Amino acid sequence: MKTLQFKTNINCGGCIKAVTPTLNQEAGAGNWQVDTSNPEKILTVTSDKLTPEQVVAAVKNAGFEIQAA
Repeated sequence: MKTLQFKTNINCGGCIKAVTPTLNQEAGAGNWQVDTSNPEKILTVTSDKLTPEQVVAAVKNAGFEIQAA
């Protein structure tokens, strides 16, 4: 498994709820998390299949900003 990390603007429970269906579909439930206590709101994704570009596209399609950490 490789671990990918990104800076996002996913900053609260409501944001996490909004992005959950997209990330569960792409990465699988339990394979991602957002550290909302970190000022950079770090999204960590664990996957063997996903590329950073796929994660960025999924989060942007859900309406959030994202960039490589």
